[in-house]
Amino acid sequence: MPFKVKMITPDQIKRIMRSDSKEGKIKILELTCECKDSAILNIVISALDDRDVQVRGEAFSALVLNENDISDILMQNLNSQNKNLRGFSLLVLANRNDRMAIPKIIDLTSDESAMVRACAVGALGYLKAVEAIHVIQKCMEDSNLEVKKSAIKAAIDIGDQTAFEKLDEISKDDPEIRNLFDYAKSKL
Repeated sequence: MPFKVKMITPDQIKRIMRSDSKEGKIKILELTCECKDSAILNIVISALDDRDVQVRGEAFSALVLNENDISDILMQNLNSQNKNLRGFSLLVLANRNDRMAIPKIIDLTSDESAMVRACAVGALGYLKAVEAIHVIQKCMEDSNLEVKKSAIKAAIDIGDQTAFEKLDEISKDDPEIRNLFDYAKSKL
């Protein structure tokens, strides 16, 4: 009979999550998708920074699938010192269609980490945050190629017709961006 998270204490979960057992971590994370306990949810969120991609993926899934209102806990992690926690927490919020997070996600398009900026602008596109069109267009000029590509995809997702002028200019020097520009023209 599988055990329930309610029977496991946060300390026991922490111990398992600190272990080297990928299988143990994944098993615990699978059991947390109905969790409301903030201490346990913070442990799950911390697994977004695990060194193993499968563990990170399971934590992401557990948070996205959690039907409880966990937005406040996720929003707190947008201020984390850890770029993975900031970036993946905002992606969880976007995948949960949490539009209340849009102002904070907009702020993170200026993050020091290119990975966080790329996640933030991608999340805005996913949420179809038309109120962020100017921020998305600004990200098309980012020094990081991944941020630029995320911004272009976000503009496509939102249906931003004015992005074409910027895209045409940006795409002249970069064949990868040019391909995205051609894709965008076919979608808008």
